Amino acid sequence: MQTRTLGRTGIVVSAISLGTEYLINLPQEHVDGVIHHAIERGINYFDLFYGLSDFRDIMGCAFRGYRDRVLLTAHLGATVENGQYARSRDPKLSLQYFEDYLRRYDTDYVDVLFLHNSDGQEDYDTLMAPGGLLELAQRLQREGKARVLAFSGHTVSTARQAAESGVVDLIMFPINLAANAVPGKRELLQTCAAHDVALVAMKPYAGGKLLQADPRVALENYQSGGGQMELSKERAITPIQCLHYVLSQVGVSTIVPGCKDIAELDQALAYWDADDEARDYSELLVAFQQYQAGECVYCNHCLPCPASIDIGQVNRLLDMATASLTPAVRAAYAALPASGADCIQCGACEERCPFGVAVIDRMEQAAALFV
Repeated sequence: MQTRTLGRTGIVVSAISLGTEYLINLPQEHVDGVIHHAIERGINYFDLFYGLSDFRDIMGCAFRGYRDRVLLTAHLGATVENGQYARSRDPKLSLQYFEDYLRRYDTDYVDVLFLHNSDGQEDYDTLMAPGGLLELAQRLQREGKARVLAFSGHTVSTARQAAESGVVDLIMFPINLAANAVPGKRELLQTCAAHDVALVAMKPYAGGKLLQADPRVALENYQSGGGQMELSKERAITPIQCLHYVLSQVGVSTIVPGCKDIAELDQALAYWDADDEARDYSELLVAFQQYQAGECVYCNHCLPCPASIDIGQVNRLLDMATASLTPAVRAAYAALPASGADCIQCGACEERCPFGVAVIDRMEQAAALFV
């Protein structure tokens, strides 16, 4: 398992983590098996937003004895109504569900506390207003019951406002192949990187739609982060391709694929042993027509480079530095075995690139910026 840092928090997190929505309504033994297998494989971050008491009891039992090895998240505003998931903006009710979370998970604190599922501007303003859930979350943080405050949503504009607000250290947002060209998404990712706000990528499989056999891919806003869309899939897509796309994007700290059993979890973790060919997602973006010509998507379809430059990583760091040349970005560039300055301008990369990226020019830009 490779690890990354959760933005400015300094917390080390597994690069592949686990969403738990597909473990709802499953028996204790099954859930125990998935959670314990994940932990033993190096996963330490778990997204837990359901407020249903049965689910919390089962998950709490699964984590018993492992609390010091895991990062647990909670979602302020995720409640239950008539036995079903519901969303609330009532601080009193939200506090009740948070305190219930601590009891059922047998813990004194959560590692990440989300302002849960905010999309429209009116709802965002309600969350952030005096007396709203942000104020409650800040109080819980002062009391030592939450280490990191975070924001989850599916709309670029509100997620970007949260990233720029200075009051949250982590954003959770849907990122996947099908939504590569969502307007404003690239800027959102760069904003998170510029403010050193951690980015947790949800919906890497677009709610499972990318892995289904059906060639028609119809996405809702919560799956795309950019409204409804319909795409045509010309070939099978693998979990490895989906995960590589997400982990290649600017600012992503970790990814939370939902897995219903150990087999699906192992399909995700097979990513670490996959070769470059298995990871290559460039043709999928071309087929989906989900790209802007001239913009690097960090796929490294342009490799091999005779100068041994990791072109995708150089471009990724260049985009991050253009937004904000932080010491961390500078250090990451300095650690590269070969950099933009090593480009011999042979042009082989540009011939291979399906997206029309002016690679030679960008290598020159990187060499000039990272002096």
